[in-house]
Amino acid sequence: MNPLRWDVLAVSLLLALPVLALGLRGDLSTEDVVSRLPWCLAAGWGAVALLRWAATPPPPARRTRPAHADEDATPPAP
Repeated sequence: MNPLRWDVLAVSLLLALPVLALGLRGDLSTEDVVSRLPWCLAAGWGAVALLRWAATPPPPARRTRPAHADEDATPPAP
């Protein structure tokens, strides 16, 4: 899965909002904010990957042919 998909970027931005707010407020330096943003991208990618995996239905079960299906269905001639 591409880490630059729109859903991954949206979740990453949502996760980065507190980091950006702390940077704007002055609690984190610019270096701290920049070093933590890739972790927000990784966490967004992981969250979207987990949600996509959980939302994907399982593949249908393979049906096996019964043993008598290989036999000819017509009765033998008398």
